[in-house]
Amino acid sequence: MQKSIILFAIVGISIFGAFKLNTVSHDPKSIAIGDKAPMTDVKMKDVSGKELSLNDIKKEKGLLVIFSCNTCPFVIGGMGNSEGWEGRYNEVYDNATQNGIGMVLVNPNEAKREKGDSFTDMQNRAKDKGLKSPYVIDVEHKLADAFGARTTPHVYLFDANLKLVYVGAIDDNVNSATEVKEHYLKTAMTQLKEGKKVEPSTTKNIGCSIKRVEHSH
Repeated sequence: MQKSIILFAIVGISIFGAFKLNTVSHDPKSIAIGDKAPMTDVKMKDVSGKELSLNDIKKEKGLLVIFSCNTCPFVIGGMGNSEGWEGRYNEVYDNATQNGIGMVLVNPNEAKREKGDSFTDMQNRAKDKGLKSPYVIDVEHKLADAFGARTTPHVYLFDANLKLVYVGAIDDNVNSATEVKEHYLKTAMTQLKEGKKVEPSTTKNIGCSIKRVEHSH
């Protein structure tokens, strides 16, 4: 009996260890401030049907990448009294454009392609919401993995040399745009345009975990 208990415990620990390893592989380390943007030449399909790379999208002053989706309450709202951040995307796009910064929304939710995050779903969402920014599909979440992105949304702002100057959240209030006290991203883009040091350069990204899939090697 005691041997059976010991064996069960060992098997349990082994299973738990394997689960932890899988979990860790789905929680990659984010690129750091000062790091260059990865995979800048890789083409991704936009809702318009065009194939776009980060280099295609960047502008004179830099590039803004926001990992997003169609299904997360932090993006689309509906979580208690949350309005979500998606409703601010066009304002963010306008602000980025005024500051000479290119912007792209990236959908890495590979595990939910048949549950609201397919390319067709993305096209419909972009049309319904009148999204101004390119919205591209990140097949097998390769770009998200390279960035170390963890959530939707997760914001990455790069300078003209595609070096990371800000990472984190759009602002400090997912519930209401009118109640925002700290416009982190807007401030960062203004500072970037003016050639100032971006402060704060990092904030806590809040959102749903990116829905990754296991890859067999």
